[in-house]
Amino acid sequence: MSLNLLEILVLLAVGGYGVYLFQAIRVRELALAAARNACRQAGFQLLDETVSVQRMSASRDDAGRWRIWRQYRFEYSIEGYERDSGHVIMLGNRVQGLVMADRPTLH
Repeated sequence: MSLNLLEILVLLAVGGYGVYLFQAIRVRELALAAARNACRQAGFQLLDETVSVQRMSASRDDAGRWRIWRQYRFEYSIEGYERDSGHVIMLGNRVQGLVMADRPTLH
């Protein structure tokens, strides 16, 4: 079986996209865990048990390597009646910051 150049490029593109999706799901789970822990420590209720990507860009980490910077949004309730929103900031697979109700909690 012989593959031509176009087939090889298509396979590489599909494989690269698969790796990206796997990493994106992993980072999303880390952001959800950070939001869940912050809500638990503050005595708040994490609503819908989910986070959603609000912004995404490329940025350099402390070592100067390019990483994907993501800002995830989540909703929580302080007393169970109102919805407030918070943000988890991820750079690569590391939590860079977490903001809830005008209370920045940077890591």
